[in-house]
Amino acid sequence: MSMPSHILRLLAGRTLRSGSAAAIATTVVLALRARAEGQALVQPVNATSHWFLGEAAGRSRAVDLKHTLGGYATHHAASLLWAGVYEALRLWRPQRNPLGDAAAVSALAAVVDYAVVPKRLTPGWELVVRPRSIALAYAAMGLVLATAAVGRRSAR
Repeated sequence: MSMPSHILRLLAGRTLRSGSAAAIATTVVLALRARAEGQALVQPVNATSHWFLGEAAGRSRAVDLKHTLGGYATHHAASLLWAGVYEALRLWRPQRNPLGDAAAVSALAAVVDYAVVPKRLTPGWELVVRPRSIALAYAAMGLVLATAAVGRRSAR
């Protein structure tokens, strides 16, 4: 059974907006937490490139094309994936609590990222920041996703 094209366009648009906002918010949270923990602001983003550059990517303290752009592109793509899960859930069950759904999706993302996928495919943030900072990034993702849904609801 295929989805009507107008539903797919709606899902794609919502996913692009909420996923991009989630990617930016988590990047900012991780950068601020890295700074608070004595690391460079860019290190968590650079660390995400560890899946193709190796674990030394987490030690890269400079903004550069290879680590920073590669890491951010990877993170942004993952944020779009999780936002797509969230937005599909919201379209399927719009009457549900958006904050509860966002909390569930961000918790699922954390479990998949740190307990299911091989270490090589984790976000790499564990190479730079403490677990509490990682938890704050996932909380930020959940809050941004829920805010997007609530914003849409109040705009109607």
